[in-house]
Amino acid sequence: MEKQQIIDACDPVNRRLLLEGEQFLIREAELLDRGQYGDWIGLLAADIRYQIPIRITRERHAASPFSDQAWHMNENMGSIAMRVERTFSDYNWAEDPPSRTRHFLTNFRLSEAVDRGGEQEIVVRSNLLLFRSRFDSPAYELVSGEREDTLRRTSDGWRLAKRIVWLDHTTMGISSLGIFL
Repeated sequence: MEKQQIIDACDPVNRRLLLEGEQFLIREAELLDRGQYGDWIGLLAADIRYQIPIRITRERHAASPFSDQAWHMNENMGSIAMRVERTFSDYNWAEDPPSRTRHFLTNFRLSEAVDRGGEQEIVVRSNLLLFRSRFDSPAYELVSGEREDTLRRTSDGWRLAKRIVWLDHTTMGISSLGIFL
């Protein structure tokens, strides 16, 4: 996890970009919480990278607290589409009945805004707390971390081009990862 600068959102252009990114991510989280994966996948860029690196407990002066070779998830559009398709099949035992989730996103920060030859991209960082409950159990699961989302402006609106989830956990405290963070 690299230390990134935060762009001053007091500038009207940056404030507008941050607001657009924030609204996109809130809408995207709503689709995930409602289980509308078919609509959700329409918000993804064709070349999306979706990564959750494994956090490792290391000494204070280590280069990174995250593995660069091991992942909870390291997905592209093909593997994401397969996961979504499986969600609605008879072979989705892990998520049938489906989990009830709520994505809590806070502390939105704009860390990059670039124009790549007419293709605008922004990087929005946010804090994530995911609530998940299953079956009729009063127990629930929480996942905490920071998301780093690269959004690309297209003629159809913003699309999620890359997501990295930097978990606060070294060990996932949930029973399965059949959901998207």
